[in-house]
Amino acid sequence: MIVLSIDSATESASCAVLDNEKLLGEISLNNKKQHSIVLMPLVDNLLKNLQLNIKDIDGYVVSKGPGSFTGLRIGMSMIKGLSQGSGKPFVSISSLDALAHNMAYTDGIICPILDALRDNVYTAFYSFKNGILVKNSDYMILHIDELIEMLNKEGTSATFIGDAVDKFRVKLSECLSSVLFAPKHLNLVRASSLGELGMKLLEQGMHDDLYTSAPIYLRKPQAEREYDEKMRIVSNE
Repeated sequence: MIVLSIDSATESASCAVLDNEKLLGEISLNNKKQHSIVLMPLVDNLLKNLQLNIKDIDGYVVSKGPGSFTGLRIGMSMIKGLSQGSGKPFVSISSLDALAHNMAYTDGIICPILDALRDNVYTAFYSFKNGILVKNSDYMILHIDELIEMLNKEGTSATFIGDAVDKFRVKLSECLSSVLFAPKHLNLVRASSLGELGMKLLEQGMHDDLYTSAPIYLRKPQAEREYDEKMRIVSNE
């Protein structure tokens, strides 16, 4: 099986092609360019360099978030279009799952954190048990202080990974007794990690529904939040 996977959940963009034996190739950019501009050329360049075309792809994997509302919609639309056009299945994998998978076989809690602005993070708690990634919590959006409080109650070591690590590194080090941080090159959501997790599902015959599969947002888009706040103010006048 040959799988094409893409991530557009954060400011970075990533695409990868894997088969059952190895990662064939991966391209990642983290320079804040618009996903609508860079994502398709990245995929096209990767396939050309691998001397493959879209007909060689047996299935697709895409990040379903949480993350950037616009980025997630672009990635999901692109993969749905490729899936529908080729008649090949696709699966969606959480960006948090992929980040945790980057830290395979790490002891204690693996805690991916993606920047959700205003000192909030998208996160979940994971561990590796018998070589298998286990999600020990729901996907959450938390203020960094809430996350620290929850981890202090857990009373075990925590390894942080994700694009919010540098932003909160000092605070996490000061407020938690046992903390580790992933190396910088692992802090991006990697399409290769998404692809490896997704391929396992595709090989089991699992796939997303073309019409009902949707991103994980965890909160309303900014425009909706601003509208709700405006309505709240009006109703209180």
